[in-house]
Amino acid sequence: METVTLTDNRDGKTYEFPILRPTKGPDVIDIRKLYAQTGMFTYDPGFTSTASCSSSITFIDGEKGELRYRGYAIEELANKKSYLDVCYLLLEGKLPSQNELIAFDKEIRKRSFVHEGL
Repeated sequence: METVTLTDNRDGKTYEFPILRPTKGPDVIDIRKLYAQTGMFTYDPGFTSTASCSSSITFIDGEKGELRYRGYAIEELANKKSYLDVCYLLLEGKLPSQNELIAFDKEIRKRSFVHEGL
């Protein structure tokens, strides 16, 4: 595992922190043990350099205006995929094949029957 070394210039002490590799985006320094090892916190107003959680489902880059869900750009899902395609993706974690979409559509229609009198 790769690490980065933090050196406290006040006393010369060094601290090792692991580097985490994301699926997409820049590497991340894991500082969960920073306080326990150094007695200090980080200061990052607005969390501009801080990831608050890990996710295998979504990716967000606010500076680039990039938002992905399970690897698909949100614009692609909104502009090129049907409502049922996206519902299937949310439920199953992948876009449906043509046969899966047909079966899913039938199941949705069966469960969402609206009385003809309405």
